[in-house]
Amino acid sequence: MATPSDTPVSGPGERIEDVDISGEMQGSFLEYAYSVIYSRALPDARDGLKPVQRRILYQMSEMGLRPDKGHVKSARVVGDVMGKLHPHGDASIYDAMVRLAQDFIQRVPLVDGHGNFGTLDDGPAAARYTEARLSAAALALTADLDEDVVDFVPNYDNSLQQPSVLPAAYPNLLVNGASGIAVGMATNMVPHNLIEVVAAARFLLDNPRATLEELMAFVPGPDLPTGGTIIGLAGIKDAYASGRGAFKTRARVSVEQISARKTGLVVTELPYLVGPEKVIEKIKDGVNAKKISGISDVTDLTDRKHGLRLVIGIKTGFSPDAVLEQLYKLTPLEESFNINNVALVNGGPRTLGLKELLQVYVDHRIQVVTRRSRFRLARRQERLHLVLGLLIAILDIDEVIQVIRTSDDADTARSRLMDVFELSELQAEYILELRLRRLTKFSRIELEKEQQQLEKEIAELEALLADPKKLRRLVSRELDDVAEQFGTPRRTLLTEARPSVATTGSSRTAAPVLEIADSPCVVYLSTTGRAIRVDSSEELAPARVRRRSKHDALLSAVTTTARSEIGAITNLGRLIRFTAVDLPSVPENSIQLAAGAKISDYLAIGNKKERVLGLVSLTSEQPIALGTRQGVVKRLAPGGYPARPDFEVIALKPGDEVVGIAQGSDSDDLVFVTSDAQLLHFGAASVRPQGPSAGGMAGINLGAKATVIYFGAVDPGADVVVATVSSSIATIAGADPGRAKVSALSEFPGKGRATGGVRAHSFLKGEDVLALAWAGAAPPLAVGADGSQRQLPESGAKRDASGTPLDNVIGSIGFSL
Repeated sequence: MATPSDTPVSGPGERIEDVDISGEMQGSFLEYAYSVIYSRALPDARDGLKPVQRRILYQMSEMGLRPDKGHVKSARVVGDVMGKLHPHGDASIYDAMVRLAQDFIQRVPLVDGHGNFGTLDDGPAAARYTEARLSAAALALTADLDEDVVDFVPNYDNSLQQPSVLPAAYPNLLVNGASGIAVGMATNMVPHNLIEVVAAARFLLDNPRATLEELMAFVPGPDLPTGGTIIGLAGIKDAYASGRGAFKTRARVSVEQISARKTGLVVTELPYLVGPEKVIEKIKDGVNAKKISGISDVTDLTDRKHGLRLVIGIKTGFSPDAVLEQLYKLTPLEESFNINNVALVNGGPRTLGLKELLQVYVDHRIQVVTRRSRFRLARRQERLHLVLGLLIAILDIDEVIQVIRTSDDADTARSRLMDVFELSELQAEYILELRLRRLTKFSRIELEKEQQQLEKEIAELEALLADPKKLRRLVSRELDDVAEQFGTPRRTLLTEARPSVATTGSSRTAAPVLEIADSPCVVYLSTTGRAIRVDSSEELAPARVRRRSKHDALLSAVTTTARSEIGAITNLGRLIRFTAVDLPSVPENSIQLAAGAKISDYLAIGNKKERVLGLVSLTSEQPIALGTRQGVVKRLAPGGYPARPDFEVIALKPGDEVVGIAQGSDSDDLVFVTSDAQLLHFGAASVRPQGPSAGGMAGINLGAKATVIYFGAVDPGADVVVATVSSSIATIAGADPGRAKVSALSEFPGKGRATGGVRAHSFLKGEDVLALAWAGAAPPLAVGADGSQRQLPESGAKRDASGTPLDNVIGSIGFSL
């Protein structure tokens, strides 16, 4: 830098001045800072737009890109905005336009984009590939610009005019929010629900002294475009009071059964400004670093038709709720948003609370409606002046024509008309330019009607401008119309904060929290093939549970723990090991078997001819009894089961299959019922337990063409009944409900194993077979094929009775809860 003592060296025509570099830098920096703050980064509190956004919407409006017109290339819009209003480069203009079109950024998008306008994870296509036009909501921001509602200022080269602010028919700054970084300050404003914000603005119009609490009754919190759940409202209230605050947003997640044996977390809404790829990346990093446990896989099933769907698979034995809490703590499924409500007010930046934001907008809207009303009043007064002149001319049209014809030129005609008919210069000029065909009798009637209408409108506008209350009511009505037209239901749920149960430690310490405890439970299998797990803090005896309520007929129940292995035995004589930890779990007091998992899918049984007959405990000391269609009985010795996932429990003869299974002690009775209505029951002790590879022994002697239709075990000391349903081989399945009866087992005399049994049902004419049979503790429960209950006759029928006709077809019989 030159010093005062230095002698400037200059050539001819040059001028060099000595300046202080610190002062020059300070002045230049202040000018730059002011330019960034006022002309780039911060939105105006009145219309909620930055200059580039305002110029884009105004220029698109000037180009006629309305919602009822076709889309045009985005590059064309960018070019017009850059050439006429915003000479700062096409990239900044296109980026701003893209943001106005993204429905995951804007609560009410202002640009209707066509093409790839990007996602939270990927940028948009180039401007030459996309198309755009204004949305309907943008028209509400630019409406009435031709009615002198706002001031216009020169563009960058003084060749064109542009609005300094838009009329803004709704509080856009609160509705769509804003973000920007200026010099020494920044803004970060969150979107809100249009209906709620308008309701608050209308309340403020009626109650200028409204408190923050009263306004928050209408605007309880932000409403994010991507939905989600806001937890903790204290930070929101701070922001509404002072303009600064913070809140946390959580993803909307549900626990679903994504397959028969697999539970998953399904994410349908993410926190604001968080994309699915970011979530997936953080989950993978956490799993690889062993900070997150219990997750098997993450799949992004998002598409345009169904929207966001992120499926997070949960490993077997882990609690989905505990894993979810861990994800909330360690991934972007829970994010913080810092509110900093900085906007321009009267040309300067201010930090505004909710009431201040609404007040600035309300004042702006009142001014807009006032200026619009004055403009309309002036236009109507001008038109009325001309109409009155026309009416004067029509009353003596012949003399008007004579005056014009006898005048030497237009100036003379104008002067003579003004003198003869006492017209103003404007009225006389209008008459001279008017076509003669307008000056007819019919036109006179129209003009008189127009005069009356104009006088009425002028009176209304004058009354409106003279009464501030009427003006405020008009603003309120217009706001209500906008909310009705563009408002949508709230997307974001507001809740109080919940403490996180996740741990940031290693998987060893996290496992006890995340994994499902090995607590006592009862696993139920219904006759319709659905299984559920009923957890309890103490061991439950099925007999105690089954008296609670009726939902579906039960085929089997096993008392176990969540992580203990149990077995499912199929009609093909196969035992399949599995744990109940991934079965749908329900509390004791709300058992709904219809919500259970389909057992064939849960066990991945691919053979359609194979079905599960019952469940057994693999840790019990009681033998497992099996009965086959050909009358074979076998008791499987407890313990010593093969360690394989599945194994054969009986060596079946060709054409034979298992029809029933039971697990009980030697004191139980084993019961066979055949298709020709024979019942045999004998002590289980008479059947010696065998190993898995044995083929069993004779259980019941069958008649010609007869087969076993039911096998089970009962406690002879309990109130045991036998239910039978008769039918005919010739009857089409489901066509005839048949006849049914319920008899006490004590009616049937016991016989030894390998005998023929006694008659259990008498057939009437047209009947020749038993369709169903069941023996167990009273009362039996009959259901249809869909699990809906069917009515059985009362117990007490004779063992060889023929039964009573049924109203509906019975699909299966079992015991009830």
